[in-house]
Amino acid sequence: MEHRLSQRVEGGLPILVYKRGMPVATGMIRDASRRGLFIATDYSDVRLNQTIELSFRFPERSDRGHCTLSAHVVRTDDGGLGVDFDGVENDALTISELIACLQEQASTDLLAGRLRKQMH
Repeated sequence: MEHRLSQRVEGGLPILVYKRGMPVATGMIRDASRRGLFIATDYSDVRLNQTIELSFRFPERSDRGHCTLSAHVVRTDDGGLGVDFDGVENDALTISELIACLQEQASTDLLAGRLRKQMH
């Protein structure tokens, strides 16, 4: 059984990955928590413990613009990158808003799925 320090929320938010200020990859947040996230991407030119920057935009929040977080790479596999927010400077509010956005997105997707089932 897997034990996590914070609950993970499924994702589906597009994200850009930067190394040393240069965009190097696109991906999709597969799941996230207050401590880190997993990015589904085919990009693999990173090292464990390397610091990367992540940029994303909240849907329907054009007033916010792009948000940026820093993270350490803690895992790589064929499906993407696992990153951790510990030990890097980040705005806790941005992380909280990201989690809330993904929770809202998951609830909307679940509701839409239920409505489709009822219509058939």
